[in-house]
Amino acid sequence: MKYVYLLRSIPSPDQRYIGMTSDLQNRLHDHNAGRSAHTSKYRPWAVVTYLCFESDQRAIDFERYLKTGSGFAFANKRLL
Repeated sequence: MKYVYLLRSIPSPDQRYIGMTSDLQNRLHDHNAGRSAHTSKYRPWAVVTYLCFESDQRAIDFERYLKTGSGFAFANKRLL
């Protein structure tokens, strides 16, 4: 199982991060512990939403989509 997740910074709510993992709880802990260069500046983070996929490829495709312009708009309208 793979999770595609959307995080929002608690101190800077305009900052968000989209990622993928097989262990969501551990990955959130890593983000909040500063173990990711992309998210350490805006920690702590909270999970806004996540989706679980049985297919790794579908999870990869959806994560890539969310990082596009139309995916960003979709996330703003439907996931936040």
